[in-house]
Amino acid sequence: MTRSGKIVPAFANGGIAAVFAAYPDAIRTRLLTLRAMILTTAEQIDGVGPLEETLKWGQPSYLTTQTGSGSTIRIDRQKADDRVAMYFHCQTDLVATFRELYPTQMAYGGNRSILFDASAKIPVKALRHCIGLALTYHARKNPARKSAAKSKATPVRKMAALKPRARPS
Repeated sequence: MTRSGKIVPAFANGGIAAVFAAYPDAIRTRLLTLRAMILTTAEQIDGVGPLEETLKWGQPSYLTTQTGSGSTIRIDRQKADDRVAMYFHCQTDLVATFRELYPTQMAYGGNRSILFDASAKIPVKALRHCIGLALTYHARKNPARKSAAKSKATPVRKMAALKPRARPS
């Protein structure tokens, strides 16, 4: 459960659960907070759809597989200085955009990550905005993908209501 009272889903993949269990307590707590923010932010944005939680390069990763609306987000610890990081695809302009929008609220790792000290306060509003921008990256960059993402995110029961009726002959 998050601070807001929302229930965060359990791990569907035992490998992901094992990765989280292997982190030291302070790092695990911070990464679980980031995980909860990613999952709850995705739920609040139309067209993103459910996220796939998987491992990429041994790191917990969150993909908009069903809709294709966004870019992958990964989280892990920085072994060099024991900070945690939220990683984004380095060939996007996402981190440059975050840096422009929030130059002093967060620390950045080149063009690929936002960095957090294990005990520092997370700028929740700014980070949720950044997560939302990542989860809608492809939909914003390619309007055709945006409409496809919306149609894929629409539940099947609603889609049936949109089918044209047969015209009487």
